[in-house]
Amino acid sequence: MTPGEVAAGISYLRGRDPVLGVIIDRVGEFVLKPERDIFNALVRAIISQQISTGAARAIYKRLCDRVGGEKKLRTALPTLSLQELRAVGLSQQKAGYLLDLATKVSEGTVVLTRLSELSNEQIIEQLTQVKGIGVWTVQMLLIFSLGRLDVFPGGDLGIRTAIQRLYRRRTLPTKPIHLRKYEKLWQPYASIASWYCWRCLQFDEYKKKQARS
Repeated sequence: MTPGEVAAGISYLRGRDPVLGVIIDRVGEFVLKPERDIFNALVRAIISQQISTGAARAIYKRLCDRVGGEKKLRTALPTLSLQELRAVGLSQQKAGYLLDLATKVSEGTVVLTRLSELSNEQIIEQLTQVKGIGVWTVQMLLIFSLGRLDVFPGGDLGIRTAIQRLYRRRTLPTKPIHLRKYEKLWQPYASIASWYCWRCLQFDEYKKKQARS
């Protein structure tokens, strides 16, 4: 995402969706610093599944320390055993996922250097070959690592919760037919709209804490 693309996207969304326009004003500047190392981003995504942010960070740090630093993770990970991965705090299942990622990348089944040349759908197809990586994980990568402008993570609970609150729906939207309305509304800048949805939830939680303190 270039600054020009983001500015064009925000202008487009303001005109297209007045509800989101209010949220853009409330939240403020769009800020996204893409994680350029795709391999490390995928490792963190696998580690983070179903555990707290703090626990995931601690495990990732121990893993990096074990291999001699974050920059060595890609080359060193395939040499570790399940037992060595378990020793840094990973479950056996996640340790297996990381070894599968490392193996598929090292053998060329998954080619990370070519992702920028592929469509969103092709990238999802490519990366979901790895055990433990599903569509949601790849969508997060598309937004936060590859900076793709038009990604709608309809399976994300935060996006569904934000839609329910912002558009005053009585129930949490879960069916694709109900979510498709918002995907079409925000295209071709669904990533920017999604970011504002997440930030809106964080902003509201912060305001609640401030009010209680």
